[in-house]
Amino acid sequence: MATKLITTRQRVHLTFPEKLINEPVLSLLAKQFDVVFNIRGSTVTAKMALVELDFEGKESEIAKAIAWLKRKGVSVEPIGKK
Repeated sequence: MATKLITTRQRVHLTFPEKLINEPVLSLLAKQFDVVFNIRGSTVTAKMALVELDFEGKESEIAKAIAWLKRKGVSVEPIGKK
């Protein structure tokens, strides 16, 4: 019998500082953590980037990914769970 993985969804608002705009932060996140994300919207200027993401995965993996983003210097604000 196959084991069903319990996943959760989390929507977050990310604010990237100027120093990270040209860095492949989300690409690195996708390679490092077992999460799937959907970009719901974004605005990018020369000074900052705003991104709204829906994360899907194990709650523990989403938490690790969010902690990693914060360590990189990205501001993370939860919008709600789905």
